Amino acid sequence: MAIPISYNLRNLKVRKTTTIMTALGIALTVSVLLAVMALVEGLRSAFQTTAHPLNVLVMRKGSNSELSSNFTRQQYQDIKFKSGIARNPAGEPLVSLEMVTVIVLESPAKGTGSNITLRGVVNPVALELRDGLKVEQGRWFTAGRREAVIGKSLLGAYPETHVGGKLKFGRGEWDVVGVISQGNSAVNSEIWVDLNQVSADFERSSVLSSALVRAVDEPGVTALINSLKDDQKLNVDARTEKTYYEEQMVTAAPVQFLGTFIAIIMAVGSCFAAMNTMYAAVARRAREVGTLRVLGFSRGGILLSFFIESLLLSILGGLLGIALVLPLNNVTAAMGNFITFSETSFNFRVTPAIMAIGLGFAIVLGAAGGIFPARSAARKEILTALREM
Repeated sequence: MAIPISYNLRNLKVRKTTTIMTALGIALTVSVLLAVMALVEGLRSAFQTTAHPLNVLVMRKGSNSELSSNFTRQQYQDIKFKSGIARNPAGEPLVSLEMVTVIVLESPAKGTGSNITLRGVVNPVALELRDGLKVEQGRWFTAGRREAVIGKSLLGAYPETHVGGKLKFGRGEWDVVGVISQGNSAVNSEIWVDLNQVSADFERSSVLSSALVRAVDEPGVTALINSLKDDQKLNVDARTEKTYYEEQMVTAAPVQFLGTFIAIIMAVGSCFAAMNTMYAAVARRAREVGTLRVLGFSRGGILLSFFIESLLLSILGGLLGIALVLPLNNVTAAMGNFITFSETSFNFRVTPAIMAIGLGFAIVLGAAGGIFPARSAARKEILTALREM
């Protein structure tokens, strides 16, 4: 005969102080794990949103980032005439020559400077290669002028990053004329300026960083990459834009490892806490267990009842953990990028899948902490249980 779940719910309610404390211990463990997963998911989303499946990034052979790549204007001219490259309605090949470097902006909030990615581009091809890129405030920069547009994640983080502000880098001041955004992508953490103007400022008129190329179709992406790599004259490396940004996920690896390690240690503690709570419950309810046996409930029914009670406790802890981490959803954070040596902004993302993992993790904790106390309760002899206080 099975014991109704209402019996377990009443017991948890009666022992509300112990229930809340144990559930809170599980909740803290779950929230640590979910916070780390939300951080990693946010960073992954930023990089995935940036990449277009048909875009191919071309850099100097042996380079692992645009920052360390040297790419010449002559290579750019040669690439433009490669077969398999898409063209815009005007018939121009969708190839964007770009220069990437890092500048330092001082942050009063941090009390120190941060490395920010500065990207020199030529309009309008650079915009055509970035789907969803738009100007949220102000206007686009004018070619040939010292004007800049900033990613929306930088807005307000630094004193100069607002429309009408002035940034100092290169050979002088640059006027901030607009704020750009592209979903949750890494573009939101960059400053964009005119390619020719910035390359002259940094004395890199002929040697730049990279070229972004759009393939005609998905099957043609691999063929285009192989064609670029095999061209001995060009001496370049090529990879999909998606692959390039996936490689930058190494940035999150240390945080992910440390957070998971801490969560595992806390999980062991939570298991012992749940186990201790259930053992205490078994000890206090010895007569109750004996009475249940007298009433005809089987050992298996009692084991299942105490095990279910432990699972209910863990589910409560899991839900509390999810509630604790939900306020982090869409909170903007920044992390140093080990590949580009610049700061990348992203939003924490607490997705339904992450919440499901957190709840499942809590249930595993409850199962591990409840199985032995439940077995102990089920093995009690009727007379022995009735004599115990």
